[in-house]
Amino acid sequence: MNRPVHISKKTAAVFTTIAAILIAIATGLLVSARSHGQSAPATQPQRVSRNSNASSSEPALDLSSSQLGAIKVEPVGTYLFPVEEETVGNIDFDGDVSVQVFPLYQGTILNMFVQLGAQIRKEQPLYTIKSPDLIQAESSLIGAAATFELTNRELQRATSLNGANGVSQRELEQATSDQQTAEGALKAARDAVRVFGKTDAEIDQIIASRKIDPALVVRSPISGKVTAKNAQPGFLVQPGNDPAPYTVSDISLKWMLADVVESNIPLLRLGQPVEVKVMAYPDRVFKGKVSKIYSAVDPNTHRVTTRSEVADPRDELRPGMLANFVIRVHDPVEGTAIPANGVVREADGTMTAWVTSDRRHFVQKVVKTGLRKDGRVQILAGLQPGELAVSDGAVFLSNMLQAPPTD
Repeated sequence: MNRPVHISKKTAAVFTTIAAILIAIATGLLVSARSHGQSAPATQPQRVSRNSNASSSEPALDLSSSQLGAIKVEPVGTYLFPVEEETVGNIDFDGDVSVQVFPLYQGTILNMFVQLGAQIRKEQPLYTIKSPDLIQAESSLIGAAATFELTNRELQRATSLNGANGVSQRELEQATSDQQTAEGALKAARDAVRVFGKTDAEIDQIIASRKIDPALVVRSPISGKVTAKNAQPGFLVQPGNDPAPYTVSDISLKWMLADVVESNIPLLRLGQPVEVKVMAYPDRVFKGKVSKIYSAVDPNTHRVTTRSEVADPRDELRPGMLANFVIRVHDPVEGTAIPANGVVREADGTMTAWVTSDRRHFVQKVVKTGLRKDGRVQILAGLQPGELAVSDGAVFLSNMLQAPPTD
């Protein structure tokens, strides 16, 4: 009689685990056997060595419908490329319309009427000085006026007494001569004071009051903005002795000074249009034109300085700003072009593009590129206008071409 075999619960659990592992391994082997020999999934590209668009030396790809959604295709066209040179320069005030306002005569500043940054108009008073030369001129004016009044009364008296009381003709002529001399001296004195900027009304007031007005008014010679203030009341100022009490600039124009390599000198000419960008306004383009090409070339850098006038009606450019300077050196050139996303720089440095005839089979072509502008690349060789080319997603195709083949 056989005895029953008793298996512990722990042993039974071990047997169950081993059985599950064996079943999993068998299932995996069965799935592998069934899938062996089937074609690659539809999401992988199919390599071809030759099709209707390619020679044996041109790589090509066939894309599935889902892969076509990752690219864009459009006909190769043409684009009008501007021929430009680009360099870096600096913004400055327009020196032709930036004036240091000195007094015409030496003196001590009495009052200053405008602050730094103020907008002013032409002939607006900026400051006054106490000028010894003005004081001397006004003193001479007062003396000349008094002499003229005296000689005028003497002439009137001599004229009234002539003949009646025996005033001689000689005395009358002398009185007339003295009056005319005094009149000439008064006119000269008035002109001397007028040189200091005094008006006829102010001159008449000085004569009538017999008081000297020592304040010499210094006015702005141009309209613009006060860009520098270098003095205070009490300072002694002299003509041409830096710094000037005020500097006034016409801010509607700025200078852009840039250095251009000497090999490009033949391309430069006065009046050429320029475009300027600064970091403060990355989305703005300021328009201008070349106003001067300096004659000397820097022997150390072998560059020549160019100066351009740049319109800045809103006073947004500041002197010292670093500027990116683009100058159009030639008439625009029309050339074959595709979008920049349709061109790929390969690992060996060559430039490639992808073309198709049926929007499914794609062939990689080596191209020669030229100018770039507004997201377009000039194609000098390798493509013809009208060909269908990938305009977006060319990098995606090049990456697929470099992917390892599937078994």
